[in-house]
Amino acid sequence: MSMNTVFVIGAGASKEANLPIGDELKSKIATLLGMGQKGGEDIVEALHISTLNDGTANIKPYLEAARHIKDALPLAISIDNFIDAHRDNNKIALCGKLAITLSILDAEKRSLLNFKKVNSDSNIDFGNLENTWYIPFFQLLTANCGKNDLKERFESITLIIFNYDRCVEHFIYCALQNYYKISEAEAAELIKIIKIYHPYGNVGTLPWINQDGSMEFGKEPGPQKLLQLAQKIKTFAEGTDPNSSEISNIRRHIALAYRVVFLGFAFHKLNMQLIYPGNFDAGKIVSCYATAYELSDSDKLVIKEQIEDIYKRTIILEMAKSNVRCCQFFKEFWRSLAF
Repeated sequence: MSMNTVFVIGAGASKEANLPIGDELKSKIATLLGMGQKGGEDIVEALHISTLNDGTANIKPYLEAARHIKDALPLAISIDNFIDAHRDNNKIALCGKLAITLSILDAEKRSLLNFKKVNSDSNIDFGNLENTWYIPFFQLLTANCGKNDLKERFESITLIIFNYDRCVEHFIYCALQNYYKISEAEAAELIKIIKIYHPYGNVGTLPWINQDGSMEFGKEPGPQKLLQLAQKIKTFAEGTDPNSSEISNIRRHIALAYRVVFLGFAFHKLNMQLIYPGNFDAGKIVSCYATAYELSDSDKLVIKEQIEDIYKRTIILEMAKSNVRCCQFFKEFWRSLAF
């Protein structure tokens, strides 16, 4: 029986597949909200559709909100922080979510994980991923595992993904087909065994998970679809709603875990509060592992205290060196993380 392991995945992990983080994402969003380039027209059209639906048919206040975001974004830690700072302004929220959705889908399209589906054997060029964490992660998930053993292994795994993209699910889906020579349907059923949560939503359900409201990886949505997908994005306030059943499940799995692995995670205070379990087995020893890329020694101490505070006691914690990226992290802790 594999021990329950939770992977908490942040933007630093997706960065290795060439998705934007921090200032890169802010810059992309500001450009889109300038409405002067491709993509901006889709946002304007989505706003027209939204205002027609609500009976106002007036997008001027939304265009003003978009300009406000564009002009003020350099001052914000992130687009999420900016939307949260204006949490009572639904126009800023909608414009921000439209720009986030379009930015992430475009980033998926340009990522190392995207490929053109020309026949049934089309797949990711896995050779391009040798310097990313995806390859060692898959090797860890499947080590000493025949196809018939995957169900038990996957039942012990939980993924809490704080990103809007679907890179992890898309990668595992494609990698399983390639490695085990199984069908798309078989791969989909196996991945559904893994407990996967996106606390802040995502840019649409992948079609092989659920056709309802789905969006293929890296595809262009069009204005109507863009508006629908933007509704799946959650703000800090929406994502941390303690009454959400998803939040309850996330906290339950954190409480049940014997191992918690933080990958490319920024340890934002609100995100740490989101995963705080409350109830747990006080006698259980929990091993935690974390990347700490480009973090100072003083920040590492603060993060150590944050992680210890989750369980209200001393834990076994291993933090990678500040020059270790997610792709190198698995090599450093391979034996400790093995199932």
